[in-house]
This record gives sequence, structure tokens and C-alpha cells, in this order.
Amino acid sequence: MENKNSYFAHETAVVDVPCTIGNNTKIWHFSHIMQGCVIGEGCNIGQNVVISPDVVLGNNVKIQNNVSVYTGVTCEDDVFLGPSCVFTNITNPRSGVVRKGEYQKTTVKKGASIGANATIVCGHDIGRFAFVGAGAVVTKHIPDYALVVGNPAKQMGWMSEYGHRLNFDEYNKAVCPEGGETYILENNTVRKQV
Repeated sequence: MENKNSYFAHETAVVDVPCTIGNNTKIWHFSHIMQGCVIGEGCNIGQNVVISPDVVLGNNVKIQNNVSVYTGVTCEDDVFLGPSCVFTNITNPRSGVVRKGEYQKTTVKKGASIGANATIVCGHDIGRFAFVGAGAVVTKHIPDYALVVGNPAKQMGWMSEYGHRLNFDEYNKAVCPEGGETYILENNTVRKQV
């Protein structure tokens, strides 16, 4: 484990060893960081969060209260996980059947946001800067910049890197009202114009 002075853990938090925690990360009340985790710099892990063994979190990941991040999940830099969202890692769990060798991988890519009480069914990646609405149940891969809502989650539009819904014109271009960047929609894929 890195030098404890480089990050903050509330006295009620449990941090198992070995794990790696980056500088300026904060771990709040009653959270449990299990062995083998790699947590980047500048992360904020809210109250009553469980980070299971071997989970990888990038830099500046924000996890709100009551979130469960299970083995097999990787969150890239700048990911936001809303209150009480949850990941799964087995598609057919049974109490009496041990399936630890069958964990499926899920990657939440850079800048993506997952809303409160959303469920991410394992084996489905969330694209860069995608936005999963509150209470959504993700049962398939989510493209970059996609906005998805509902159960099962369905795409309702596209989002900018600043989290604003994009409105495309007749030339398939949209401008973020906050950041000013232009986005292009081609073949049901969005990219930021450089």
C-alpha cells in the first residue's frame, strides 16, 4: 500500500492490504476497499462504498454514497458513479454455486457518468463520456457520448463532454452550450471535432 499520508481514509473506513491508492484520494465513512484494488489520484469515494478485490479506478473518479463496485470492473479517468448505483459480475448467480472464476469484465470509459440507482449488468462496457440516467438498467454496450435511460436502458440522444444534451442540425453538427466544442454525428457515432 502506498504511504497513508498521501491519501485520506476516515477512521471508520476499512482499507485491506495490499492495495494501491493514489495521492489526494479521499475515502469516507464506512467504506471498504478490498485487497488488490488500484485506485488513482484525486478520487473521492463516498460513504458506505464497497470496492471489491482487484477493481481498478483511474484518476479523479467520483463515487457517491452506497455504491458497490465488484471484481471485474475498471473505471477509467474522470468517471462519475451516482448514489446507490451497482455493478454485477456474474450473469447467473446462485448462492449454492461458486462462480468466482466466471467473473465478467466491465469497463466504464473516460468521462462517463452513471446516474443514481442505475444497474450495470456485467460484460457491457460504457463508452467515453456516455451518460447513464438514474435508475437505468444497462444490458448492452453503450457507445461513446450516448445518453441512455430506462429498463432496459435505451439510447435517447447524445451528450457533450460537459454533460449537455446535444442537438444536431441538418449538417449533423452540434455545439456544446458550455464548452463550445463542436460534435459530429456520422453513421450513428458521435465524435468531437478537432
